[in-house]
Amino acid sequence: MNQSPVMNMVKGAIIGVAAGIAVGVAGKNAVDHNPRLKKKANKALRTVESIMDTAQYMFK
Repeated sequence: MNQSPVMNMVKGAIIGVAAGIAVGVAGKNAVDHNPRLKKKANKALRTVESIMDTAQYMFK
């Protein structure tokens, strides 16, 4: 059978979303049970946001 490239791309996107959800759920459970990890995760999130803002500014 010949599958279209679009179908392969859709399958890849679905697999990526499913993997992201699984990692997110596992990460949330780990963060909820460890206050130090929660603090570090928030700090990392702020750092990533700062990097994204800087990159967005550079592309303007």
